[in-house]
Amino acid sequence: MGLFDKIRGEFVDIIDWVDNTNDTIVWKFPRYQDEIKNGAKLTVRETQMAVLMNEGVIADVFGPGMHTLTTQNLPILSTLRGWKYGFDSPFKVDVYFISTKQFIDQKWGTKNPITVSDPRFGFIELRAFGNFAYRVEDGGKFIKEIAGTQLIYRADEIEEQLKTIIVSKFTDAVGEGNIPIEKFAANMDELSKLGQEKLNEDFKEYGINITKFLVENVSMPEELKKEIFNYSRLGAIDAQKLAQLNMANSIKDVANNDGIGGAGMAMGMGVGVGNMFTNMMTNNAAPQNPVNATPPPITAFFIVKDGAQAGPFDMQQLQVMVNSGEVSRSTMVWKAGMANWATAELQPELAQLFAMVPPPPPPPIG
Repeated sequence: MGLFDKIRGEFVDIIDWVDNTNDTIVWKFPRYQDEIKNGAKLTVRETQMAVLMNEGVIADVFGPGMHTLTTQNLPILSTLRGWKYGFDSPFKVDVYFISTKQFIDQKWGTKNPITVSDPRFGFIELRAFGNFAYRVEDGGKFIKEIAGTQLIYRADEIEEQLKTIIVSKFTDAVGEGNIPIEKFAANMDELSKLGQEKLNEDFKEYGINITKFLVENVSMPEELKKEIFNYSRLGAIDAQKLAQLNMANSIKDVANNDGIGGAGMAMGMGVGVGNMFTNMMTNNAAPQNPVNATPPPITAFFIVKDGAQAGPFDMQQLQVMVNSGEVSRSTMVWKAGMANWATAELQPELAQLFAMVPPPPPPPIG
């Protein structure tokens, strides 16, 4: 700094910031050796706040307006420096200006699918994206937690951190929102509201407020879309029949899968499915003579296999899988009517399957 700048810094007592950028959040006021004169005029414009820092400790914070810096309006700084009867000019303090305007049209999105659990469709992978807006509401917290003592702090420096937190909290909001998965497309506003509330619970500690949060799209695998479409077409038909319909659609896949019995198992499923459609037709027909009682519906379970949902499988399939060790007592299972997933050993229908598995042979004698 030249001699003229040094002299001007000692005599000019106007402290302000004219922001000519669109992305600066924090800007440190440059003064020679950070010295401020007693009685200096601090001008804080609309959408700004000023934070005074003494030896790394946040002191007084000023909102919009013109402020004369004296011991009367510097109560925290006066306490920190031990001024009882005023202070001599100059005094050394750092002045940080913080933009409190909204930073709008910030994009967010899930880099990888997020996994949520639905009681009817099991584990589901979703992708989502949208935009958000934010502003700094507590300059002291923002400097302490985010910006530190940088001379200039720009919006792009916090962008990735904000997006990471947003995706994490949006996942929590989806799990806690109790919105049926088939209604996601029609409930973007509710998802957005839930996401914003959840985000502000955590962003408050950084001095940031999410002023706007929008979910523009939620996408899911095509297979799940078809399953949801089938579910919507069933209307009043209960979830048990949905499981039966899914089982019918899975015959072809089972026939091509050598790992769980291949074509032989598919033939067994075909017999069960034939009975299933007979039951469905009987249930939907006109009332019959009660002597000719309708056979009970086929019991089918979904299972968790290799961390993913599989099924549904009827009792015949499950017996084969128990015998081969693919299903154990600790395998997580679910069927229509269950509130949550549970271990196989807790299901009365499955207990008989494990009873039919012989114990290990005894060790050889001698």
